Amino acid sequence: MPLLKRLTALAGAAAAATKYAKKNPEKVNRMAAKAGHFVNQRTRGKYSRQIDSAVRRVHTATKPR
Repeated sequence: MPLLKRLTALAGAAAAATKYAKKNPEKVNRMAAKAGHFVNQRTRGKYSRQIDSAVRRVHTATKPR
């Protein structure tokens, strides 16, 4: 049962994050870009393609429809 509780909590957190991203797309995009830059610096560019791809996905997910 502990696994089910963790999955329920994770689903709730994901729903809250999605709701926040829809309300504040510019803030989410700015923070995603900052986080991507930080991680890229820490990994010395080793995973730059994957990081750029993830940041791009955030930008497309928060575009108004």
